[in-house]
Amino acid sequence: MALLDGRYPLLRTWLFGPGADSDVHAAMSASHAEVLIQDLEDFTPPARRDEARALAAALFARWRAVGARVCVRINSLHDDGPLDLAHVVPARPDFVAYPKAATASHMRALDRAITTAEEQAGFAPGSIGILPVCETALGVVNVREIAAASPRIRYALLGAEDLAADLMAERSREAVELDYARRRFVLECRAAGIEPIDAPYTFADAQGAAQEARYARRLGYRAKSLVRSDHTAAIVAALIPGEAEMAQAQRMVQAFEAARARGEGHALVDGLLVEVPTYLNAKRLLALGAASGANT
Repeated sequence: MALLDGRYPLLRTWLFGPGADSDVHAAMSASHAEVLIQDLEDFTPPARRDEARALAAALFARWRAVGARVCVRINSLHDDGPLDLAHVVPARPDFVAYPKAATASHMRALDRAITTAEEQAGFAPGSIGILPVCETALGVVNVREIAAASPRIRYALLGAEDLAADLMAERSREAVELDYARRRFVLECRAAGIEPIDAPYTFADAQGAAQEARYARRLGYRAKSLVRSDHTAAIVAALIPGEAEMAQAQRMVQAFEAARARGEGHALVDGLLVEVPTYLNAKRLLALGAASGANT
């Protein structure tokens, strides 16, 4: 698994699916998404949660067999979350996603609950990561506080539908109602030193999903969540730098390094003044392209 910035694996696609739907689970297995998420919360009616929990061990093993990381979204700790943890932690998910993560106290309580479940299962404490799902206004503005609450937190995911509802915004394909939250979320996550995962595109068309992913990449996202298996390929293609972008970045790096070797402070490439920040950004794009190639 390729690393970005020497810290965390580059996990570009995080696919949510219902907890108890075997047909959808099969489609998820074939999707090539890098993280597959069994959703015990909104995607699973309460009457089917016991069925979904009973499926976890075999489902996680099947998903690992196709090379995916495994995540499970539990319910709130004030609801069915403790019961969810008791059943799914023995199946050892890579991540536990927490809905409507809004405060550091939520994360500290979840950390303690997972630690207890790990100890009961005989696992080393800290082996399971926490994925905060920030889908309220409070969650978005508290990202740095949330991230600092547990060393298990290395990624955070921006919500879409619940966030729009919390903002009292009108949902649209263009997602203008989420634009400020999307920009603020990536800023807060970078400040906190964790990897932001963009909100899912919840409409049916893959073209729209790709367009949204390209826009998110321009803002600084390198990963995106999704709710449809058939969107995976389009989103991955949108998140990977294209050949023309890679070629331009290579020209920038070469021209700047040649200028520095001559004792000059900058270079001019395709009409753009390449200085230190531009050079470093070009190197990051090349690293992203190389890591993406390793994961494709």
